[in-house]
Amino acid sequence: MGKSKTEVKRALKFPLIEEAAQAENSLFHSAWEVPEYINKNLVHNIRPYQIQALNNYHFSQVQINPSKQHVLFNMATGSGKTDLMAALILYLFKDRGYQNFLFTVNTNSVLLKTIDNLVHANSEKYLFTKKIEIDGKRIAIQQVTRYPRFQQANTIYLKLATVQDVSSDLFTVKENAMGLNDYEHAPVAVLADEAHHYSASTKSERENEHTWESAISKILAARDTVETYEGQKNLLLEFTATVDFEQESIYNKYQDKVVYRYPLSSFMHDGYSKEVKRIETSASDDEKMLNVVLLSQFRKYWAQNNNVTSTFKPVIMFKSAQIAVSKKINKRFNEIISRLKAKDLLRFIERQELLDSNNNAVLELAYKYYLENKDKLARIVSDIKHDFDAKNVLNANDSTESNILEKGQYKILNTLESPNNFYRVVFAVAKLTEGWDVLNLYDIVRISEGAATSKSATMVEAQLIGRGSRYYPFELNGEKSYKRRFDNDPSNQQLILETLHYHTMNESQYLKQLRNSLEQMDLPTGKDSKNPPVEMKLKAEFKKTDVYKFGKIYYNQAINVPESYFDSIQKYGIDHRLDIQRDLNYSSQEVDYMDNDVITSTKTISINRFDQRYIEKAIHTLDFYKFNNLKKYVPCISSMREFIYGEKWLNAKNLRLFLTVPVEYKEENLTADEILTVMINLMKEYQLKIKSGYVKQRGTHKFIGYPIKNYLSDYNKRVPKYDTQTEFDKTQDIKIYEMADDAYYVYEKAIVNRLEYQLIERVKGHIQQLRDKYQKAVYLFRMDETMHRESAKSEYLKLHQFQKDPKCGIHLTGYQPDFILFLEDTNNFYFQIFIEPKGMSGKRFESELWKEELLLYMTNHQGEMEFTEDEANVRISGLKFYTDGDGRGTMKQLLELTRHTSSNDF
Repeated sequence: MGKSKTEVKRALKFPLIEEAAQAENSLFHSAWEVPEYINKNLVHNIRPYQIQALNNYHFSQVQINPSKQHVLFNMATGSGKTDLMAALILYLFKDRGYQNFLFTVNTNSVLLKTIDNLVHANSEKYLFTKKIEIDGKRIAIQQVTRYPRFQQANTIYLKLATVQDVSSDLFTVKENAMGLNDYEHAPVAVLADEAHHYSASTKSERENEHTWESAISKILAARDTVETYEGQKNLLLEFTATVDFEQESIYNKYQDKVVYRYPLSSFMHDGYSKEVKRIETSASDDEKMLNVVLLSQFRKYWAQNNNVTSTFKPVIMFKSAQIAVSKKINKRFNEIISRLKAKDLLRFIERQELLDSNNNAVLELAYKYYLENKDKLARIVSDIKHDFDAKNVLNANDSTESNILEKGQYKILNTLESPNNFYRVVFAVAKLTEGWDVLNLYDIVRISEGAATSKSATMVEAQLIGRGSRYYPFELNGEKSYKRRFDNDPSNQQLILETLHYHTMNESQYLKQLRNSLEQMDLPTGKDSKNPPVEMKLKAEFKKTDVYKFGKIYYNQAINVPESYFDSIQKYGIDHRLDIQRDLNYSSQEVDYMDNDVITSTKTISINRFDQRYIEKAIHTLDFYKFNNLKKYVPCISSMREFIYGEKWLNAKNLRLFLTVPVEYKEENLTADEILTVMINLMKEYQLKIKSGYVKQRGTHKFIGYPIKNYLSDYNKRVPKYDTQTEFDKTQDIKIYEMADDAYYVYEKAIVNRLEYQLIERVKGHIQQLRDKYQKAVYLFRMDETMHRESAKSEYLKLHQFQKDPKCGIHLTGYQPDFILFLEDTNNFYFQIFIEPKGMSGKRFESELWKEELLLYMTNHQGEMEFTEDEANVRISGLKFYTDGDGRGTMKQLLELTRHTSSNDF
């Protein structure tokens, strides 16, 4: 009996990877770290898995097998293979003495993208710093069609060509072509991308003199017999995300060559991709098209309302099986948009809500948003017609790749994230499965007409999903992240901002085949469905207690803030000074939100050329500062002139600019565009603070008790369900736990993540100790957001800042901690302790620290709290965040508080 696919996967072994790990950990081999000349000459910070790939390659060359010429990097789509290539070019140049490099790939689109990455220093996609320096010497990268016979020092010669051209030059005699002797003269390192295309001879198990594979093999072996050989042979470094190791001939070819593997599941688990969910529907293609437009526009509105950069633009792709169908559907889409009316849209949404075919979570959120804004549907339709007008729709279905390039579609397709690129929709068949580096693709719609359900068809779909899952580093509260932010966030932000949705048909045989293809790619996806809700019921025994019948939970009162309060820019929490101090972003460093700050030698210079014109231009660049919009958040201004020049506002005529720049930088190096960019970034920060600071309620010292029976109730909660799981599937962190035997927990079940359950178990471990002192009641309340949304009075259940000068800034929005520990002793003394688990880290964690500051402030400033006269026997406290790293510390604080607090204190 033959092995199953799973058994074949488990049997795969790659000795080079194992030997590299042993060499790296061996006490008998020299330690090696990525050289500083690599770190400082690349625009992006090298990610941990890329560092491991470099380590493996170094050890394979230096300690395992110095004569190893041919290796393969098997890495997920979107994981930065070209960044790794750039690092390897520097490594091979400096440490191994290679000056000649050949980059080859099978498509012109990938070739052009890579030329931008490795050659064009003025491109936004360029991966090296503009000045490459190694050991104090300036290194030049020179693009060539043929390597020079006499080569200059400190120069990297880079030839970039399709494998078709490379092969043709070798096998066809023609003038000025690079023949085999050119690869003999000096050592060449070949960087072969999309390497799964270079195994035709291997797959057919017969020799063929004129295949791409044989061409690359001849180049690799060109110096093997050169008499003047001085220790350097040609090298071949292959890169691919897609390699079929289940095919025996392919596995045998690469078994001893795979130097590093980073599968898609690892890439997703580590947080560098979007989550992926499927929307399986029986809706027609017309209905799918309108649904996805509604969803895409909802994403845009959500982003605008949640402090995401104003340039956030989610893109849709419609995937057809045939060009004729794609063009037909494109025409139909334009008709649907042009004829759309508010009343028809409302009727469509109301009908869709009733259909089982659209039984999914994210569309439910979108429908709810539109139904709650019925009075604005005319404006919403106007926005849709503008954003999805035919001029913002691209049909990338030319029959040849050269036509796509000639029409300029290549640039459009690879700059979809740019603020100056207004395209929202792409129609395509199969041109975009390789070489399309799109980040802001959020929806892929499979058009049913003419679509196949074969294994090859679903594998193409799976590859496209993998490419579309690249993470989009949008700005949130002025901060960029290159990893997912919301893995431990119970809100819907991940579903909307960090999830790629694949809209497909609901047909069992097709879905089975698609899931098989996704599993073969090791790509975890889930069905985005409104799973049957779990009923969260309060325990009957708890409902019989006096705590439930007569007890209260306490929150501080919020009072209305009149519009007249917001009479200066400082009232929005903006520390606006006449001397503006900013950093010049002189390079585009990728800094992960968990990374420490990069240390660079700098100085501060005064910018004498700066004046109010830069403020005016920056404001005119941003839609937020159009007067009719700004007035919604800044009601006290009478004109834009007052906002720009008023002493209480920007006071633009009196501002001075100071920039922190690299030590070698001079003011004359500074361009007007760079000064303008600094001001635009400043005004973007002010925009976020103005929007978040304009809140019409603020907290007071007065705490009010709310009846527990009115705020703890039965409710329904849905749990995400994934059906193509991998060992890294983080959504399984959220589970249902039976709590029937735990009397201290008031609900029959707990639907919580791992950290929250850890907290529940920690509290359980101290229950008897707590009951010894608080004999009347010890209960843990889960204050679930879902329950609050179902409660008509949920707006009361928030804590608001009441400190005079909070260190973490003013936050007027308030928030609800996840848990309350409710304690009562025999003297009717109530002790209520707020507890907040927090699993995030980095800058996202720092942005939440104001919540921890508020919790601790309550504990340390009991005298500032006010209660009514009959509630003098109440104490309210909060703990520091319960985290993975310091859960024990939080519990120690809890025990200290409860040990020293009793009715005797009052």
